[in-house]
Amino acid sequence: MMPIPAPMETSCGFVLVNYDSVLLLQYPQGHWSYPKGHVEGDENHYQTARRELQEETGISDIEIDSVWSHRTEYTFQSKGRPIDKQVFWYIASTDQLEVKLSHEHTNYLWLSLDEAEEQLTFVQEKEVLRSAREHMQKTGEAI
Repeated sequence: MMPIPAPMETSCGFVLVNYDSVLLLQYPQGHWSYPKGHVEGDENHYQTARRELQEETGISDIEIDSVWSHRTEYTFQSKGRPIDKQVFWYIASTDQLEVKLSHEHTNYLWLSLDEAEEQLTFVQEKEVLRSAREHMQKTGEAI
């Protein structure tokens, strides 16, 4: 018999924009990404992304763009086993610039979109940024 595949892990996060810059966080492993985290209980994706943003950065005053979203999928190793993961990304904007990092991250940067695209570690997340940028340019939002 085939083993039952482990359920896919789901996280949600924000491409967080402040006027013409985007927030990136550095993880202890060294890579740079957006604020994100696991869905808990019966939270919806926005609630998850909001809670994680608050926990990881101290930022809570945001406006979510309810039109755009993007999904990425990848596999990582945990305790020697492959784990399939999907992340749902959303755009949020804030006027808050002050970041209070949690223990989960080692650094943060507010960067222009071009700088952020260079700083991001993973190709899929660079694509997330390009898609978000395209959407914001079409809708005439700051950036």
